[in-house]
Amino acid sequence: MRRLLPTLLACAGLLTGTAVAAPAQAEDNPPEQWRSYWVDAFNEGIYTPDQVGTLIDDALAVNANALIVQTARRYDCFCNRALYPRTDAAIDPAPYDPLDEVIEQAHAAGLEVHAWVNVNTMWNSATPPRSADHVFNRHGPGATGADRWLNRKADGTELVGANAYIDPGHPDAVEYIVSAVQSIVREYDVDGINLDYIRYPDGSSTTTHSDWGYNEVSLERFRQATGRTDTPDPADPQWSDWRRDQVTNLVRRVYLGMWEVDPGARLSMDAITYGFGPQTTGGWETTRTYREVLQDWSGWLDEGIMDTVVAMNYKRDWNQDQARMFAEWTEYLADAQGERQAVNGPALYLNSVSDSLAQARLSLAPTEAGNTAAGWSGYSYANPSMDVPEAGRPAEQERLAEALTSGPDAPFAEEAAVPGMPWKARPEDGHITGELALRDGTPLDGAEVTLTPLTPGGERHTRRADGSGWFGFAHVEPGLYLARVAPPRGVERVPAEVVRVQRGTIAEAEFPAFGPRR
Repeated sequence: MRRLLPTLLACAGLLTGTAVAAPAQAEDNPPEQWRSYWVDAFNEGIYTPDQVGTLIDDALAVNANALIVQTARRYDCFCNRALYPRTDAAIDPAPYDPLDEVIEQAHAAGLEVHAWVNVNTMWNSATPPRSADHVFNRHGPGATGADRWLNRKADGTELVGANAYIDPGHPDAVEYIVSAVQSIVREYDVDGINLDYIRYPDGSSTTTHSDWGYNEVSLERFRQATGRTDTPDPADPQWSDWRRDQVTNLVRRVYLGMWEVDPGARLSMDAITYGFGPQTTGGWETTRTYREVLQDWSGWLDEGIMDTVVAMNYKRDWNQDQARMFAEWTEYLADAQGERQAVNGPALYLNSVSDSLAQARLSLAPTEAGNTAAGWSGYSYANPSMDVPEAGRPAEQERLAEALTSGPDAPFAEEAAVPGMPWKARPEDGHITGELALRDGTPLDGAEVTLTPLTPGGERHTRRADGSGWFGFAHVEPGLYLARVAPPRGVERVPAEVVRVQRGTIAEAEFPAFGPRR
């Protein structure tokens, strides 16, 4: 209601013919600072309309302006109109649609809604999902050959307890993920998509590499790309680079796939911050994020294929080592965001309210380089402090709201607006996508595509086609480019294509089908 008051007052003036003054604060543009809760779907919060109403009230109590709401949990959707099947969770019966309800109530209150989608987590229960269309039932342990999308460790392990994962190196899995995300953006008035588990799984034998990625389809793609015939060791640098590229290719494809449907929708993701930051490890490429789970979110910010990184900076403020980890990642986030945005996401459930207040203040403080993170996101709405088991969630929620919004130096004492995205609101560049295939329809996996500018101002770029033959270039300077393909061994060359890039649009590079080299 606070956010609607100026509008209601203005409407009253129009109806009565009387000039009605809005509060002074409404005349000024509020500062831009992201403030959100992660709202997980394993706990109550969106199961009924009444729960959604309470969620909105609690978000407003901390002067939040956005909600990251778990929508696709384990390829089951808390919604009715997406490619993902409707969840088996104990939500109100259909036609109730949790995502619709959250959007309606949140938007009415002035809150943005970002649909939280778990990417590479297939299922996590001994009981299979009821829907025959669920990925676990179609492409999980019961599937064979190329229909089996399960990620696998080097030792053959696929299931960790009841947890099953998807291999991002499997082209069919990638196609499904991108289409499913597009379906949410197309069918719902979401402000954005938040990707979680956009990486390889945890549970590797060391922190220096990933033991995952040994799906047979992925392995064969790697062998074809490199000309090797062996099964690579988990620590093999070439194998690690190839797997990391699969995640980056997926992010790039989701980003441009969303742009096709709604160019203004925000893509955010939940970033890993395991252990100490780059300051201690020796640089970004020596962090556990980059090496152990093969997630290059810093590179995604640089390329511009991630609008907002929301870091899962889950550290205990009362533990000396973890407090140092939190501070290091906090500094790196603010300094690495460049022309995009990075949000600090502390773990409320690991800290007391007073410690969470301290972390919120540090999250928003300028670094030595003078950079400030784009905002704060608390994990999670269901567990606002480590003291919930003793004090209860409502009491701790109230204490947290008071600490963040009241008293001296309260970080959220005033309202704020979600930071804008000028690169989407007023784009100065454009994008290119295309698909490469043989004459029989076989994707030209791994083919190198190079863009060479034909007009002043552009830069030369190179990308590789993914397992479906798709390639994409994001945020390319407007102008004419020559697109040339270096096909794999045994495949003929085709003439280069001229592509015109325009601001805010996606140009298609159309190549004819390739044939065998004569």
